[in-house]
Amino acid sequence: MSAESDGRPMGAVAPIVPPDTGDGIRKEPVLGSRAPHFIKRSRALHVSWQVGVFIVGLAVVIAGIIMLPLPGPGWLVIFGGIGIWATEFVWAQLVLRWTKRKVTEATQRALDPAVRRRNIILTTIGLVIIAAAVTVYVWKFGIVMPWKIDE
Repeated sequence: MSAESDGRPMGAVAPIVPPDTGDGIRKEPVLGSRAPHFIKRSRALHVSWQVGVFIVGLAVVIAGIIMLPLPGPGWLVIFGGIGIWATEFVWAQLVLRWTKRKVTEATQRALDPAVRRRNIILTTIGLVIIAAAVTVYVWKFGIVMPWKIDE
């Protein structure tokens, strides 16, 4: 969904409604820096804090990008880096909100019974094709162990 499709002006951000706190009052999460108050008081200290948070977040995101083709939880680490950035930067908080919204939508679609049934059918067909291919291979070439055991 984009700003044009739901009638918002360009650059507008969709309001995120936080969960109910139990007392019937919803509180809007505050965007912006979550640095301690003593750091926010000094401009130089706050900028240094933000640079440090940015560098740590960048290192985590780069590690996640490296993990994408290699073994490891690449996307999870990338979102962790964005989460680190979101402690200080509004743009990262908005990216994280958008990502959470999209993951929730995808989860709801995946739990749809028709989609689940389709996925189960496709998985079963794929497994049958793989089993047939393995059977043909074993029938044609046999099973040969990569090592020799002399008894």
